[in-house]
Amino acid sequence: MYLVAIIDWYSRKVLSWRLSNTPDSRFCVDCLEQALQTHGVPDVFNTDQGSQFTSNDFIGALKARDIAISMDGRGRASDNIFVERLWRSVKHEDVYLKGYATMTDLMLGLTEYFTFYNTTRMHQSLGYRTPDEVYLTASGGGAKIIDKYSKTEKISSEIESKNRGSAVPLHV
Repeated sequence: MYLVAIIDWYSRKVLSWRLSNTPDSRFCVDCLEQALQTHGVPDVFNTDQGSQFTSNDFIGALKARDIAISMDGRGRASDNIFVERLWRSVKHEDVYLKGYATMTDLMLGLTEYFTFYNTTRMHQSLGYRTPDEVYLTASGGGAKIIDKYSKTEKISSEIESKNRGSAVPLHV
């Protein structure tokens, strides 16, 4: 199974997500469209270089709204840190513990998990607040990212308005 999520970098809120049994770009575009309709259009959208995110359909959906596109450098896992942390949480706090047997079970379980993640699960990096609290108040989020390749820091004000998407395989 493949999971894509669009998150708000500043608050870590999962804005939308989708599951698919194939790694095509359509489910990623659908997820993007939902996030943009529900939460508005960001100035910048950052992704990794997966084929789903470099497809004409995905890039076209961003360009049609004049959204600046930022793509992670090849092999730069630290560029993808917010989504990678989300994937780790999803896998270790939900998927691995529950061992879903069907796509329906996985869909229902992830629906519950993402609701918990956004509304109940406190994050140390957010001052022990939930993503929803930070998203709704627009305070207390952000991040300090140290780029070990250029030895510079990106401060929260540089990344606070970005939404981010990524996809990884989940094995059911």
